[in-house]
Amino acid sequence: MLRVSLLGEQVIADDETGAVLTRSPRSVALVAHLVVHAGLAQPRRLIAGLFWPDSTDAQALTNLRRELHQLRRVLGDPPSLAVTGRDLCWRDTPSSRVDVREFDLARRAALAAADPGEVAAHGQAAFAAYRGELLPGLADDWVLAARAELDRQCVELCDLLCRTPSGDPAVALEAARRRIRLRPLEETGYRTLMGLQADAGDRAGAVSTYHRCASVLERELGVVPAEPTRAALRRLLARPDPEPRRAAAPGLVGRAAEVARLGERWRAAASGRAGVVLVRGDAGVGKTRLVAELAALARAEGAVVAVGRCFGTAGRVALAPVAEWLRTPAVQRAATSLDPVWRTEVDRLLPAARPTAAGHPTVDAWQRLRFFEGLARALTAGGRPVLLVLDNVQWCDEETRAFLAFCLGLLPAAPLLVAGTLRDGDLDARVAAWTAQLRDDGKLTELPLRPFDADGTAHLGEAVAGRPLSASDRAVLHAATGGFPLYVVEALRTNDSPPSGRLTGVLRARLEQPGPAAREVAGLAAAAGRDFTLELLTEASDLDADTVVDAVDELWRRRIVREFAGGYDFAHDLLREAAYQQVSPPRRWLLHRRLAQGMELLHADDTDAVAAELAEQYARGGRPDRAVAHYRRAAAVAAGTFAHAEAIRLLKAALALVRARPASANRDRAELELLEALAGPLNAHHGYSSPELQHVLERSLALAESSGSKEAALTALLELWSSRFVQGRTAEAHEAAERALALLAPGTSAEQDGSAHFIVAGSSLSLGHDPAEALRHFELGADRTRGASSWPIGTRPDVHGPAWAAHAHWLLGHDEAAVASSAAAITLAREIEQPYSLAIALAYAGITHQMRRDRRALWAAVTELHELCDRYGFAYYREWALVLGGWSRGGAAGLAAAQDGVAHLKAEGSFARMPYWLSLVAELAGPEAARATLDAALAAGEARDDRWWLPDVLRLRAAHDADPVPRLRAAAELARVQGSVALLRRAEADLGAFGGPGGGAPGSGRSPGSRSVRSAS
Repeated sequence: MLRVSLLGEQVIADDETGAVLTRSPRSVALVAHLVVHAGLAQPRRLIAGLFWPDSTDAQALTNLRRELHQLRRVLGDPPSLAVTGRDLCWRDTPSSRVDVREFDLARRAALAAADPGEVAAHGQAAFAAYRGELLPGLADDWVLAARAELDRQCVELCDLLCRTPSGDPAVALEAARRRIRLRPLEETGYRTLMGLQADAGDRAGAVSTYHRCASVLERELGVVPAEPTRAALRRLLARPDPEPRRAAAPGLVGRAAEVARLGERWRAAASGRAGVVLVRGDAGVGKTRLVAELAALARAEGAVVAVGRCFGTAGRVALAPVAEWLRTPAVQRAATSLDPVWRTEVDRLLPAARPTAAGHPTVDAWQRLRFFEGLARALTAGGRPVLLVLDNVQWCDEETRAFLAFCLGLLPAAPLLVAGTLRDGDLDARVAAWTAQLRDDGKLTELPLRPFDADGTAHLGEAVAGRPLSASDRAVLHAATGGFPLYVVEALRTNDSPPSGRLTGVLRARLEQPGPAAREVAGLAAAAGRDFTLELLTEASDLDADTVVDAVDELWRRRIVREFAGGYDFAHDLLREAAYQQVSPPRRWLLHRRLAQGMELLHADDTDAVAAELAEQYARGGRPDRAVAHYRRAAAVAAGTFAHAEAIRLLKAALALVRARPASANRDRAELELLEALAGPLNAHHGYSSPELQHVLERSLALAESSGSKEAALTALLELWSSRFVQGRTAEAHEAAERALALLAPGTSAEQDGSAHFIVAGSSLSLGHDPAEALRHFELGADRTRGASSWPIGTRPDVHGPAWAAHAHWLLGHDEAAVASSAAAITLAREIEQPYSLAIALAYAGITHQMRRDRRALWAAVTELHELCDRYGFAYYREWALVLGGWSRGGAAGLAAAQDGVAHLKAEGSFARMPYWLSLVAELAGPEAARATLDAALAAGEARDDRWWLPDVLRLRAAHDADPVPRLRAAAELARVQGSVALLRRAEADLGAFGGPGGGAPGSGRSPGSRSVRSAS
């Protein structure tokens, strides 16, 4: 049976298996056109003209035939689709289910039902089918007409359910909310919802609904609610007289040049030049108001406009602005058309599915870019130009900045513009670096915003005061306010005359205007540090609920707070700061604790959604114990969306609280738990070579050993090995590995057991110990972790082990075994579909093929490795690909690439295998540079105990000696001691050229070093 979904998405699927048959917009639209006209034959010529209006009649008919052929190939020959040589027709049959038809049948049943329960049941069935607008993203005339009719029918059904007493108030409430979403500019829906909320005892919700109605009408139409709506509010607030006049909201004054420039940038973006525009300036200069004007322009042109804000509090959530954008109804509707793989990525961020990190952050890090790609596709899925508003970029979290940079790189030709406001001043260095990178990439347009001159200040002042200002008042107003719009507006709302004090004094005076209850509620709201809801304030306040509702209404009327995203926020961040400053320190402590308790009550079913806010509120409310628990949970939630920088910040905040406790065993245990949680995000964000990661692991080990926890000590040692090894501290890494191996006991997990054997093998091989012994440990490590779900060292020993074991096989002279081991690692990595594991397998395969001098196989591995690293951001192995690829390519370009790779590794603090990397550079360099590079390789090997490749470094260096024999003999002896058969053969082959073992007469005139590069294949 076919399942045809046209409402809120565009897909035709097999209803029994769920398999998607087609998502082709053209194919689905063709079926939709026939469904809308079901039972009526549609002439081919008419359909061809509708779908291909710019083609000739003959070409349009040809296109239709091609589309029908493709459609029938995918769907088979469904009985519902009747095709003749003259026309096409859709007939509803039991062989297909169409959501449009299901909605219509259920709607008709609801309209015909006499029993209220049946009305509600049929109505809910209709709503279940009506998951969104018809064919979201399409704007053909026939689609718009059909969409409008379905929209009208849904509104009619909403009205029916709202006035039908079903015994379940939730049915009518949901219908009223749906009506508002469908008709946001019609007051009828708001009045209906207000009445239902009042009947349900939700006075706060009803008042919030009125505020939302008034805000929407003011923003979109520049009007106030009609008298019936205002009367409904008066009844709610028990006010017999007309409600107090709300402070006037002046339109945009001046800024014509700035608006024109923003309009130009918007038109460029809408035509396919994605980018960022930042309106910059001091606090209160009017940045947000100017961007709001751009948003209104974009909405008027039919664009998708989504608004997000950043907050300067420690309780912020990573990617919160992106989540706000994704919750925008137009974005949600368009995102339903995404393939399931991308919808799954979007679900990581939205509250409906809040994952936490399952595997090791390093293993899972590759998924971050796929996650970002899913978010980017969702935001641009509708096919319309998109404006993303980002207020307060100076407080933007690192993950949101990274996502935006990725999005613009992924979709440079998308009709997308990010319009942000950026407060000048003491700008965070990371935000400054982000803007600098956008500027260098040609993606950034900056619009500095300055205060008004005297005339502009006067015009704004008159707009706010509603009367002309005298010449003296104009002069005083500009002199006092400096032309800052916020100062002008707030001063005149305070005194209706030019101010005489500083802005802080004006804001304090503004906050003194409301009554005592409203001032108290303002302080509580300010302590929240961000937007808030009436429900939170009523839970956290010791005032009764009706008083809190009246207080918020007063603050809203005075424009101290504004309706925002279903809740409220201060009209400006400076007002929030002023309100908070007016609360005494002891009372702040109490307010923070009450807010935390209120959040826990309101989010009892999902405290993860507010874990970071809870942590901050408890920390500032004198409950560090509860704050630590919530910081840990918030960090886990952040890691679930690959927001490792945010996880690090949260865990460090928790550590600071724990370390402030008096010394005790409990404190040490708590610190150890946090350090263990911190290691993974540090590794994923900064890499194995991070000194900070090293310090965390060493401290973890010390705490584990002092507490007698062998399991924690083993975990620390496993991770510490990775840090030390990548840093090039080979002997210290091996010491950690041997200590880890010694801690293995009968109860040790298979993952830890196998990882311990793996790390012993790796550092043993690098130290130049017997390759056969290393091989034994590699095999044990792979065998004991095969199929495991987690890997303490951040890589899979069942992939990493065989990949690295190939080097041991080669050193032992087992060439075929080396190739087979390398191939097995790559095969397993492909089977498990983990790009990070595949990158490891390919990187180690590259070394294997380089040692074998198999340039063709090396180039194939390096090419794929490059692609993987570029796609998923694997910086460490990208440098391997540079060096190996440079050696394979040869010449000046190859030398430059290899040198770049080595330089990047050094810059990252990654000195493992440095003698090997330098030897590859030396093989490409001229004699003088090669000699110096090989000397550096020898010194690095000795200094860092990285000895496995030193026999070949000595062999290559001998080519630059007047008498190569002594150094070649040293190379052969070292290879023999290390058990490296392959390197011994190379050294002996070169010695043969000088009459040593292996034959050949000295003085043959050949360069042993240059010969060995080719003869030791």
